[in-house]
Amino acid sequence: MCQINTDPMKSQQGYLDVVVPPDILDFPTSTDMVVREGSNVTLRCVANGSPQPTISWRREQPHSRTLPSTREALKAEGQNYSIARVTRDHMGPYVCIASNGVPPSLSKRIMLTVEFPPAIEIPNQLVGARVGRSLTLQCSSQAFPKSHNYWVRGDNSLVQGPGYDTEIVESGYSISMRLIIESLTLADFGEYKCVSKNYLGEAEQSIKVEHVKTRESSWDPVVTKLPKHSKGKQTSRTVNENNIEIPDAEESTSSASLALRVTGNVFLVVSFSLLCLLWRAYASVSPRLLRVN
Repeated sequence: MCQINTDPMKSQQGYLDVVVPPDILDFPTSTDMVVREGSNVTLRCVANGSPQPTISWRREQPHSRTLPSTREALKAEGQNYSIARVTRDHMGPYVCIASNGVPPSLSKRIMLTVEFPPAIEIPNQLVGARVGRSLTLQCSSQAFPKSHNYWVRGDNSLVQGPGYDTEIVESGYSISMRLIIESLTLADFGEYKCVSKNYLGEAEQSIKVEHVKTRESSWDPVVTKLPKHSKGKQTSRTVNENNIEIPDAEESTSSASLALRVTGNVFLVVSFSLLCLLWRAYASVSPRLLRVN
């Protein structure tokens, strides 16, 4: 207030508003959190300022800008953000933003880590293969904290070496595993296990590799010598894998000749019968042609 001591006294009043940019308080604002999958989580962000700041929440890139519990981006507001029955999909950084119209706005990053035991998926539980071929077995797992992954056959762990090659590709909490078996032998057929472990638990899945026999071609006969008497002379017969006799070349030739002769005789008989029928028809139409002078 400004006052002048005159008669009468004069005075003037003014109002001063002091604005303060937002300030996020370290306490009780949440710090980075580690929780078990399935539990309930509440993230908290508290700020001071003048006027009183408003709080909004979003997920940090490369995650979706939409929050798990709302379909609209950047619409979650309030000091507390709650997630019921948190899952591994909720894992990642969250950002609270405090603003009150007085620049600059202030933000804080809170990392939410969700722990869960390993889970394994395999594309096929039964795989067929042939001797001499290469074979690739696949297995994928999800776990956090990071799991220890390996292949087992019987009581032995399979590591990279002669006859085996292993590949592991990591992407976040997901791991893809491959076991490559070069030049399969009969000893390689059987059951293989994909195993994943962390301190929360252990998971495994089995893959059975079965021997697929190479099918013999039906054009390759199995030759078996069997006694066959014909005119006092011993000959042989050829049979295939189904025990069906395959005639030899000599028998095939004679059979073909016989069939040709039979076909020719039948043709002559049919032709002669047809000529007789035509002659009779012609004679019935023109009887005068048959008179004998």
